[in-house]
Amino acid sequence: MRNLNYGVIGNCRSAAMISERGAVEWMCLPHFDSSSVFAKLLDKEKGGSFEIIPENLQEVTQFYIPRTNILVTRFNCMDGIFEVNDFMPRYRNQDNGGYYTPPDVIRYFKLIIGQPVFKIKYDPRLEYASNPTENIIEDEYIKSSTTKGPYDSLYLHTSFDRKDILAEMEITLTKDEYCLFSYNQKLLPQNVRRAKLKLERTKVYWLNWAERTTSYQFFNDEIIRSALTLKMLSFDKSGAILAALTTSLPETIGEERNWDYRFCWIRDASMVVKIMTSLGHNKLARRYLNFIIDILPDKDEKMQIMYGIQGEKKLTEKELSHLSGYENSKPVRVGNAAYRQKQNDIYGILLDVILQHFEIYSVSLEHSEELWTIVRNVIKVVEQNWHKPDRGIWEIRNENKHFTFSKVLCWVAVDRALKIAKLLQRDMYIEPWSKLSEKIKKDIHKNAWSENKKAFTQSYGTDYLDASVLLMESYGFIDAKDQRYIDTVSAIQEDLEYQGLMFRYKNNDDFGTPKSAFTICSFWLINSLYKIGRRKEAKEKLKKLLGYSNHVGLFSEDLDFNTKQMLGNFPQAYSHLALIETAITMSNGEITDEEKIKDFIH
Repeated sequence: MRNLNYGVIGNCRSAAMISERGAVEWMCLPHFDSSSVFAKLLDKEKGGSFEIIPENLQEVTQFYIPRTNILVTRFNCMDGIFEVNDFMPRYRNQDNGGYYTPPDVIRYFKLIIGQPVFKIKYDPRLEYASNPTENIIEDEYIKSSTTKGPYDSLYLHTSFDRKDILAEMEITLTKDEYCLFSYNQKLLPQNVRRAKLKLERTKVYWLNWAERTTSYQFFNDEIIRSALTLKMLSFDKSGAILAALTTSLPETIGEERNWDYRFCWIRDASMVVKIMTSLGHNKLARRYLNFIIDILPDKDEKMQIMYGIQGEKKLTEKELSHLSGYENSKPVRVGNAAYRQKQNDIYGILLDVILQHFEIYSVSLEHSEELWTIVRNVIKVVEQNWHKPDRGIWEIRNENKHFTFSKVLCWVAVDRALKIAKLLQRDMYIEPWSKLSEKIKKDIHKNAWSENKKAFTQSYGTDYLDASVLLMESYGFIDAKDQRYIDTVSAIQEDLEYQGLMFRYKNNDDFGTPKSAFTICSFWLINSLYKIGRRKEAKEKLKKLLGYSNHVGLFSEDLDFNTKQMLGNFPQAYSHLALIETAITMSNGEITDEEKIKDFIH
């Protein structure tokens, strides 16, 4: 595939990517950030996969059961039709009130008509395919295990003949069947009836979850699909939220901009939490804020820009040289050295979420005190660091600058802290924090504005433009009707838009000049255009951009300007949260316009 035409299934413990032809080509167990069991995505020869190969195939189609994360691949063959329902179980556990979320994938084969013939290629390659994997047939399952290096194992339970699977013999489907592969050896007998029951229970869970999601008159299907995707990127055990499911999918084919995104960035996760809270999913926000409390146990604990999904602080980066990479784009990396970076924007984004939590929900006294302690500690850090350069939102690896977005978000941190102080009636903080807020704001207006460009620029003392500056209005730093903001939007569009898509920036970074479009930036531009009154243009752009998703409505991090091929890690939380925010802005705006017309007619 020359595009990331994958469906994704998951249960908030791990997830799998399934190609449009029904092959499992990326899967890590038992957790999102564990080593892979299938990684054909990163090496077509060595990575390993679970493929279904029909004998007389005519057509393959793939889709989600509406409003769920159950993926259906429909095989239309000359000798019959069958569907494979792929899912990871997730449903309420009646025994303890929690959720049943095992590290399992179930592939439920549903016969539609005829007697279709196919082969199964079951080829797990454990531990990132770093050493050989051996498959042995036991009494109840096929056990796959490493023969050298770190020990790992995988169990396949199935109603098919296990010898036929390993020998890749032809299988004739005459009734419904199943395959279940798990990190754990199953204790209860597995059969088709039990697999079907798990399918139905998981379907009910996702339908109920989607029903609790706020509905909108416009773009509601896209909002729901993106919300379901963001939910899959949350890690129940800790409350962390991942940036993406994958590692090392390149921003540009053949280049080295390949990073491991299976971690929790404070910035990305906080943005996700804010948008999901606006959709009515408060439990996700509470779990995430508990995650923040847990990783900052002491008042002098320095906040990192990112953490492992179980709260790990050291995310050592290394290369897997034995893997060829996606489309031969080396290196393949695990871990991420960016955890050492200093990025001053994270404080404002986190306090923005904490303020939202206080404003919307009833918060216990104990929880309020814990969050208030974090707020005060954050402001101490901001006061000491807002005037210093940092690496910025785009994680420039070789240079610190006075990035405008970082300065704006330092202002946001103080502004939100002020609002929280007023809510909690902590009046002694109002005056000093108000002075700090005003000081930062004046500094930005003085140093970030370029008369030459008629815009707020990427960093102090430069004329380079940056799409992140578009967010200054969304965070309340400036009004959408302010001429400076209107001029900034126009300048950024003129400078960074190409073929209807957006660069993050154009100036050279660690790896030269960026060559691909950053999807979130295209959504940011559309949102900004709509807010400054260029609504028709914004609506047309949104419809076109939504058409660049893959066949099941998912987005990666980047798009190729010319071919619109998806690039970068997948599915990308950034892209989907920006889609939701932009669609909500537009939907609310359209409803407001309709109400004005109705009032006028009345």
